[in-house]
Amino acid sequence: MSPKNFQKTLLTAVEEGLSTLGDSPKQALLFHIENSFKIKREEIPTNLTEFIKALEKILGPGAPYIEKIILKRLHDKLNLEFENSASLDFLNSVENLRKIFPEEMSET
Repeated sequence: MSPKNFQKTLLTAVEEGLSTLGDSPKQALLFHIENSFKIKREEIPTNLTEFIKALEKILGPGAPYIEKIILKRLHDKLNLEFENSASLDFLNSVENLRKIFPEEMSET
């Protein structure tokens, strides 16, 4: 899988994760992130650190819940098993998937 395809898959996982809040809240979050934090929807995969900071500022203690949902969706899309952990680090998890995903695809 090319890096561009991974980014597209990641963006889809982000959108699906945010959709668990409902379509209107998802749209409101994306609007707020774009206008207040200057991160356009299509830039989320390449600006993930700032996106997570924005989510944390907006959702406060609810942000890790959404991060886990996004990670679960991403794992599902990559046909990988998701191991939920209290010490889960979103950014490290995504970076690890970026590194291993092409290897996983070449094996199948």
